[in-house]
Amino acid sequence: MFKYRLINKPKDLKLKKETLELIFGSVSLNISKIQNWTLNIVFVDDTKIKELNKNYRNKNEVTDVLSFHYFEDFTLLKQREIAWEIILSQSKIISQSNEYWLTKEQETYKLITHSILHILGFDHESDKDYTKMSKEEKKILKLLSI
Repeated sequence: MFKYRLINKPKDLKLKKETLELIFGSVSLNISKIQNWTLNIVFVDDTKIKELNKNYRNKNEVTDVLSFHYFEDFTLLKQREIAWEIILSQSKIISQSNEYWLTKEQETYKLITHSILHILGFDHESDKDYTKMSKEEKKILKLLSI
């Protein structure tokens, strides 16, 4: 299995271990190359995510989530080594949860699912890619009743 860490998680955000493990388990069962990995999930303010977005994507704006992976070839990954990080905007979680009529926790699970799929190579730059990614994302979110 895998290990994950929640870093700087807001105290009022009540993420369930079982739900996170359901997300990660559904991805790792379907994509065997990531059976052993470590994921950092980091919660940051708007200033930090805007800075990261500018530095890594050349976009000078606040975004809801950024994903970073440190291995192109997961076969090189040592067991329990950090494979990737997901950086989440605390304020975007709140605003988007209100916009989409979700709880903060549901929005967080949604963003984590979306990010993991990006890291694994899914994209939504074309209609075909969007359909493929959306199908996988919906399959996982359905397990969560989101």
